[in-house]
Amino acid sequence: MRILSEIKYPKLSLLILSFIVAYLLFSNRFFTPLHNILILLGYFGTFLAGIFYAYGFTAATATAMLLIFAKEQNFLLAGLIAGIGALLSDLIIFLFIRHTFAEEIKRLSRGKTFQSIQEKLPSTLKKYLITVFAGFLIASPLPTEIGVTLMASMKNISTKKFAVMAYLLHTIGIFTILLIGSVI
Repeated sequence: MRILSEIKYPKLSLLILSFIVAYLLFSNRFFTPLHNILILLGYFGTFLAGIFYAYGFTAATATAMLLIFAKEQNFLLAGLIAGIGALLSDLIIFLFIRHTFAEEIKRLSRGKTFQSIQEKLPSTLKKYLITVFAGFLIASPLPTEIGVTLMASMKNISTKKFAVMAYLLHTIGIFTILLIGSVI
């Protein structure tokens, strides 16, 4: 713990470390035995990669895992299974945010900065922009937590509607990664 207190940007450092781990995981030169272990996990490993894909600090490692699985597994089945794993993670975040942070989200929406942004944008455009931005974050291996939080703060999105959107968005992003992995 003392080491972490001496680092000026510990969270950013951990994020960079996760990128380094992902690179090492993907590069054949250093971790061939690890590749073999991942491949032995089969579709359960793909499911785990989907779970990790939804969290900011593990998204890079999950992406590397999906790139490894791309050449070893059925493209369609792998994408659908990893999408289910990502959905599971998103639902945990969504329900946690929706039920735990509800009062703070209301308070934040009544704040001066948020009110000034709301006044400048038409409500239809605002909902559209928030939904598109949140969808982009959910589909990509960027920090999904932000996109899920945005969706959870929208009153008109039910858990069921969110689940369908999150699954489709994650699965599209995962299919893209699998496609890249099968080509390289």
